[in-house]
Amino acid sequence: MKCRVKWLDHMTFVGESGSGHAVVMDGAPEHGGRNMGFRPMEMLLLGVGGCTAFDVVSILKKSRQAIVDCEVEIDSDRAEEIPKVFTRIHIHFIISGNSLDPVKVEKAVNLSADKYCSASKMLGKTAEMTHDFEIVELG
Repeated sequence: MKCRVKWLDHMTFVGESGSGHAVVMDGAPEHGGRNMGFRPMEMLLLGVGGCTAFDVVSILKKSRQAIVDCEVEIDSDRAEEIPKVFTRIHIHFIISGNSLDPVKVEKAVNLSADKYCSASKMLGKTAEMTHDFEIVELG
């Protein structure tokens, strides 16, 4: 896997993935940025959210669950001193569907957190990782 980050101006950068996609990252105005894109540390949280959501949706589909939607809300804390690593990350899943089995949803969330999500495993080296879920019944 390869990617590239190119400085544009001020504290604005464009990240390009090996798969051909691009995203703008920028710093806060107090750090010379112009607030034109994601902060790099926000990108890390989005990455862990996408990674774990991918796992959960995949596992639930393989479990023949009638999943209609998956939302992931992430709340975190960072260290006060440099390097300001994440010290706590809480991941809350909102799983919507028809006649979803809570046991299978819990198993999918736990499998992602404990086994499959590479991003969670890496960030878990510095942060206390917790997760929970709620089910929104549509049927």
